[in-house]
Amino acid sequence: MQTRIAQYRKERKITQEELADAVNVTRQTIISLENGKYKASLVLAHKIAQFFGVTIEEMFIFDREDENL
Repeated sequence: MQTRIAQYRKERKITQEELADAVNVTRQTIISLENGKYKASLVLAHKIAQFFGVTIEEMFIFDREDENL
């Protein structure tokens, strides 16, 4: 799954560590999310989107392959 986390984070000059602290995860989790190596839980996706003041759909890019159909 692709995300816009890095884009929003860089636009707002927020470090990975600062974002991780704000949403109560490790920096490694943020790195993995940004690199598409980890899929956020719904709760984490909501926290990240809320932190940036955007919708989950704006933050995370879903496609049919993500649906596992």
